[in-house]
Parts: sequence; structure tokens; C-alpha cells
Amino acid sequence: MKSIKLITNNLYEELLKGLTSARSIHILTSFVMKSGVDVLAPHLKAAAERGAQVQVCTGDYLFVTQPKALERLITIHPNISVRLFKSNGKSFHPKVYLFDIPDEHGYFIVGSSNLSRSALKTGTEWNLSLAESVSPETYLEALDQFQKTFLHDQTIPVNKETLEEYQLQYERYHQKHPNLVRTWTETEEQEMTLQSVEPIQEPQIIVDPLAPYIITPRPSQQEALELLQNTLEEGYDKAMVVMATGLGKTYLAGFFAQNFKRILFIAHREEILKQAKQSFQYIMPDKTYGLYYGTEKQLEADVIFASIYTLGMKRHLEVFSPDDFDLIVVDEFHHAAAQSYQRVIDYFKPKFLLGITATPDRMDGKDVYAICDGNVAYQIHFIEAIQKQWLAPFHYYGVYDDTDYRQITWLGTKYDEEELLAVQLTEEMLEKVYVAWIDHKQTRTISFCSSIRQPNTLTNYFKTKGVKAVSLNSKTVDISRGDAIQQLNDGQLDIIFTVDLFNEGIDIPSVDTLLFVRPTESLTVYTQQVGRGLRLHNAKSHCVIIDLIGNYRNADVKMQLFNKDPIKEIGSMYIIPSVPEGCLIDFDIKVIDLLKELQAKKQPRKEKLLNAYIELKRELGRRPTYLELHLQGNAPSQEYKQEFKSYVGFLYWADELSDSEKEAFKEGEDWLIEVENTVMAKSYKMVVLKYMLSRGVNHWLEPVTSEEVAPFFHKYLTEKEYRRRIDFSDKAAKQMWNFDKKKVARLIATMPMTKWSVSSKGMLTFNNELFIVNKAITKLNNEKMYLWTKEISDFRLHWHFFEKNKKR
Repeated sequence: MKSIKLITNNLYEELLKGLTSARSIHILTSFVMKSGVDVLAPHLKAAAERGAQVQVCTGDYLFVTQPKALERLITIHPNISVRLFKSNGKSFHPKVYLFDIPDEHGYFIVGSSNLSRSALKTGTEWNLSLAESVSPETYLEALDQFQKTFLHDQTIPVNKETLEEYQLQYERYHQKHPNLVRTWTETEEQEMTLQSVEPIQEPQIIVDPLAPYIITPRPSQQEALELLQNTLEEGYDKAMVVMATGLGKTYLAGFFAQNFKRILFIAHREEILKQAKQSFQYIMPDKTYGLYYGTEKQLEADVIFASIYTLGMKRHLEVFSPDDFDLIVVDEFHHAAAQSYQRVIDYFKPKFLLGITATPDRMDGKDVYAICDGNVAYQIHFIEAIQKQWLAPFHYYGVYDDTDYRQITWLGTKYDEEELLAVQLTEEMLEKVYVAWIDHKQTRTISFCSSIRQPNTLTNYFKTKGVKAVSLNSKTVDISRGDAIQQLNDGQLDIIFTVDLFNEGIDIPSVDTLLFVRPTESLTVYTQQVGRGLRLHNAKSHCVIIDLIGNYRNADVKMQLFNKDPIKEIGSMYIIPSVPEGCLIDFDIKVIDLLKELQAKKQPRKEKLLNAYIELKRELGRRPTYLELHLQGNAPSQEYKQEFKSYVGFLYWADELSDSEKEAFKEGEDWLIEVENTVMAKSYKMVVLKYMLSRGVNHWLEPVTSEEVAPFFHKYLTEKEYRRRIDFSDKAAKQMWNFDKKKVARLIATMPMTKWSVSSKGMLTFNNELFIVNKAITKLNNEKMYLWTKEISDFRLHWHFFEKNKKR
């Protein structure tokens, strides 16, 4: 194969080498047609069967991609991953095929060919094939950029659930646009407008020269380290730490890593990796360090900092052995990348897995929770950190924005950019932002905007008022990020207007004012941005937060960051009792009325639970189990039980059960409610039930004796230190740590068998040494009831131990 080759016809022949021999295949095209999928399907299937990683990403722009093509793709082989880029009407035009061939250099083909039969075989197309040997940096960058697009927040997995939704959208669009082919041809020449990728720069850490960095654990880190050590000693092999931005979660990971020989640190942004590397080097200067992302591939270091976008590719993952690392640290990550993280974690077999995040609530931290099995070793909200004087207090000013956001198109995850800019860039709005800032500002401000044109316009407007301002974004060329940060820190700048550049990875402790001039779309992002101003500094007493609030989506939700009920008895200059001393929350009167109106219109709980369930079902491509709903869903799992008495009861209400399942539920509802709701001071009831279920679907309902259960019961509660400590360490149980079948059987007979038989009101009985389920279940419904009971039992055991562990 030539190193560089122009291909003007029959691209299919050029693709064959990669399709038949590559260990990884990555296809990114703006659309796919079933005719094209049919051409490649036999080769993609063969590749998946030989163990190659196969990823296909396409888009929904103008709904050219055929639902039948997506259906064909996901049915070729279960190990082929397919994602759909939700373009929200914006142009999406990439066409690239990447191949990684063992013992040879990889290559990629980029040009004009989408995935259709004509583009691959008969059409007039221009494509260029480039071998890795000619330009390894370009090839590796292409791989990296593919993965970032594949795992972009705007992509969704293609599965049965999401395909049904796309089919409906596709049909509706084509009914409204019958001349799509002509329209698509005219727009084909438009420039692709994917979100620009910000060039990577070295992280900037501004350290107060009057307070030199001391590399010893801070009080918050010391607390977390002690609890992590306890977790380690109790037999856990994974845990999560939730620490507010500004408390040094990366340094905490570095201190904890001193217990381990070889460490892997995984994150989703290169800046985070570089800053983490620097932090670890301060703590452990004697170790060797390496980066693994993009064009940097350092394999032999004691501590490796890897991008999930790179490590998620088979080619890069398999250069490591599963047991290469003693500790793996997972930094917070985007939901779209969750499956890649899970695949990486499943591959490695570390002694311990640590998840770290600054996200304060479960809704946004669900992915890290899931990876760490919900085991939270340490958690501190930024309000508590302020109370302990570990972070600076805040003065929050909610300024009324009379923009009617209901008139702006909502695109599913954000507002239409052009429509939003039309109201943001008016003279009246610019003056309103300026006045709000002048009224409340201190000395050094970061302002968070929603798009590149907004900070540019605001910067120019502020300059006309004599303000020393700069716009800093991915297209800024007249000043580097480092220089802008230094100038702000030195007082040469008053304000930096930016778009998401300061969410993560950059610390400027001297910043004492934050200005929000954008609708908040994510509680996670808002939390990270607020954290930019809360770091302690000798030159500030508090951080001022100026927030323009209108009737946009999530305006009331984001206020939960400060207080779960932020508008209760609020008046001008009212200090909310639950915030720490020195903190202030002050709303314009119109903001109070707006927040009350938004709260009054809150989504009913049943609808909220249904939407959370549907979102997870779409991500998984199937109905989630009860435990999956708890670990990965974005609504508190206990609310399903509170609202519907059982998870299966919710499924029944939501019409998520088949007709036969509905009949089984009606027959066994009282049993499911009993298992779901029986009081559990200890885990004993579910452990006994777990043993009964272990006998299999045909025997689980048969009577059981306490002596029969005893070996299983004892092993379950003593094989893990945390189970023993939580539920098997009182005086009576301690005597049974060395197994004595009769003693353990007597304990089981008393509790749970006797007690559960009494509390169950006849559903269970314990007579003549037999523990009996008195629930008649027909043979037709037996398997369904078995599986549902197992789901509830698994969930309740998990919930019991991890909730008890959190409260220790």
C-alpha cells in the first residue's frame, strides 16, 4: 500500500485490507445508507468475530441516515458499537475510515465518501489514504479526535430503544420535507460546523506567593484519607470520594496513591491529566511519570495519566496487562463516555479503584457512583467546607433577567444558539449585564458565557466603559490563556469573559467575583464554575456570585446547589439560616416571584421518575434492573418504592410489562411488596432469601431449615470485612466468627426466620424448623417472580451495606 494515495473510484477495494485484517476499525460518516451497510456487513461481522474493536459513528443531520441502515448495523454483531451524533440541525459532514493493523502501521482514509453503496463502489468520489508511517502524529490525532466525537455529549448509543425514537423523528421530518434529496444536495457544500476542539495548553496554577504550597494533606484530605484507609482495611476494592471544588481531590488521590506501587489515573481532558501529573510529582518525586494520550505514549512509568478517549481504544488498552496497575483513579467524566470507562475498568484487575468527583449530588455523579458500586468513602459538600473554613464564603446576588426564554427554541440539551444570541447581544441586555457587575463586583472577575460571540461582544462593550476586559475562548489568538490568567491575578485585567474554559483543571485562588450571563443547562457544570471562586486567598474575604436569572430551564434546579429550598421566606438581603456565617443570598424581588412560579410548575414526581427510567433505558438499550436503576439512574431509587410500593409496581404503572408479566405481577404483587418493604435493621432477611434463590428457579420456593441456610449465611457475612463489621460484629455474632453450624442456625431461627414470619402477617411462617413462603405462585408465573424477587434482593443488600457504611 502506498504511503499517500488518491482514490477517485471504488473505495470499497481500498477498504478491504483494513476490514479483513485490522484489530480496530473506526468509521465516522455524516450519514449511512442500508445499501452501504450491506456492502461492509460481512467484513464488519468477521472483524468482530476475530475480536477486533469496531466503532461506527454517524449523524442525524437532515435525517439522511436511514433507520434501516442503523438497524442493520446493530444487528451485524453484538460487539459492534454504534452511536448517533444528534446535530440539532447543525451541519455534520465528516467522512473518515481508520484502521489499526497488527505488526503494521495503521492508516486512514478521509474524503468525500459516506457509507452508501454508490459512495463505496460506483460514485465519483475523492478520498485520500494516509499511512501512519508518513505522519504518525496526524494518524494518532485522527484516532483521538474520532474517539472524542464518538463519545461526544451529543451522541447517543444506537439500540432498540433509541432506534424506535429515531424512526419516528425520521418519518416526521420526511413528511414535512418531501424534497429532502434536493435540499440535502444544496446544503452538502456547507462547511461542517462541529464544535471546535480547544488547543491543549499547559495547565495554569496560580499560587499565592505569601502562602507557599506545602505538600502535606489539608484537613479535608486528611479526613478522606483516614476513611479511605478504613475502606481498604475493611475489604472493599473500590470506593468513591466526593469533594467540593477547591478542596484538592487530585492531591487527595496522590496522597492515597502512596500506598500503591503502580498507578493509572484516567480522565476525559488532557489538561486534567497534565495537572494531575504535576500534583502527583509534588507528592511522590521519586516515582517516574508518563502521559498516555494523543501522540504521547509513555508506557514504562510508575504512574501513568491516560485519556479515556485513547485508552478506550482496543489498540491502546491492550498494550497493558490486566494486572499492570495496583491502583486506578477515575476522575469525573461525561455520561456519554460511561461505557468506555466501564470497558476499561472491566479489563483491568487493580487492587483498588478510586473514583473522585466534585459533583455534590447523585443526579450528576451517577456514572462514578456506578463504577464504584455506590460505595462513598467520603463526601463533603461545599457548604460544609465553608462552615469548616476550608473554602471562602460567598455572597450570591440573583439579578432578574426579563428575557422570555419560552420563545427560544429548546434543542433537547441547550437553546438554539442563534436565537439565544439575538436576545443576549442587544444593547439593552449588554447594559443590564454591565450594571449588575458594577453594582456587586469586587476586584477580579471571571464571567461564564454561552457561546463565542457573546464574550467577544461583552468584552468590546465593557471596554467602551473603560473596563480592562478580555475574551478568552478556543479561537482567541491575541492573548494566551496563561497570560490572561496572570494579568487577572496581577490586577492588569478586571474581567475575563469565557466559554467553559475554567470549568476544570485551572486554579486561580485570587478570583473574587463570578458573573453568570448564560442559562444554566447542567448542574454539574454550574457547580464546577461556582467552585472557581471559592478557593481561599489572603486578599479576599468572600466570593461574589452575580447570576442573571430568567425563566430558562433549570433556573430553579441550580439553586439547590446553595439550599434545597432556596426561596422559603426570602426577602431582600435575607441570610438563609442553613448557609454558613458570612454567606449571603440576595434575590431581586422579581427573581423570588419567578422561582416560586417555576417551583409551582415543577414536574410531578411520577413523571420525573418515568423520564429518569426512560433515559436510562435508552442508554442501556433494554429495561434496567432495579440495581442498575439505583446506580445509574438520575432519580433517587427509593422514590420508586415510595411512589409505587415496588420497582415492579412502577413498571406496571408505566406500561413497561408484557401482558404475561402483568398477569404475573397481579398474582404476586403482595409478595413483591413484602420483599421490597420489610424492615431491615440487619441484612439477615435478604441473606436467607438470597440462599433460597441460589437453589434455582425450580426450587426457590421450597421450605428451608435454619441449619440448611447456616453455611451460606455465615460465609456471606464473614467473607467481606465490611459485612462482618456492619452486621455480624455484635456480641452474639462475634462468637460465631469461627463457624459453628448449630449456633449460626439458632441465630437464623430467631432472626430473621421467627421475626420475619411474625411481621409478614402470614406471608411467611416458621413452624417445626421449616421456613415457608405461603404465597401460591402458578408455574406459568414462577420464573418471572423468581427474577423479580432476585432483583429486589440484590438491590436491598447493596443498599443496606453501602448506606450503613456511609453512616459509620
